[in-house]
Amino acid sequence: MPGATWPLQAAELPDDAVEVGRVQDAWGIKGWFKVQPYSASPEALFSSKRWFLLPPARGARHFDGPQRLLVRQVKAHGDAVVASAQGVDDRDAADLLKGARIFIARSSFPTPAEGEYYWVDLIGLAVFNREGVPLGQVRELLPAGPQTTLALAFEGADGKPQERLIPFVSAYVDEVDLAAGRITVDWQPDY
Repeated sequence: MPGATWPLQAAELPDDAVEVGRVQDAWGIKGWFKVQPYSASPEALFSSKRWFLLPPARGARHFDGPQRLLVRQVKAHGDAVVASAQGVDDRDAADLLKGARIFIARSSFPTPAEGEYYWVDLIGLAVFNREGVPLGQVRELLPAGPQTTLALAFEGADGKPQERLIPFVSAYVDEVDLAAGRITVDWQPDY
């Protein structure tokens, strides 16, 4: 692209990197770009001034391998986020970032309030009911209106993979113990 300078620096992806969004497109003429966060609460994008980018999974690729982007400013903009970064000074430079996947070191996330958790911290935890019966492992979390639902993977009696859904609300979730890698719930295997 004429006049565009390369705003990224080759870097190693941190061991605790978490994918938090992707660059959608250039935004305006002064180098800002629009980001689609993967979370409804994208605090990590606002708290970290060092983002790591990987090229898009498909489509045009303007770089290979992990790259570091030093963020100057981030703002909420409707259901997305807009950001500016060092070296991204015009629309042409912002266009070079289109489609890039954004990663942030988990250690850079802000500390959640008591009783709040990042989804990435819950994925992979073992879930047991009050009686100690294993119910499965958190495969993903599903936004379901005003609440979130735990999607658990477990092996059925027939040996085939199964899925169990449990609302992630205090009525059913007794304890989340991140250190032990365990969630205790008021739920029965036959629900």
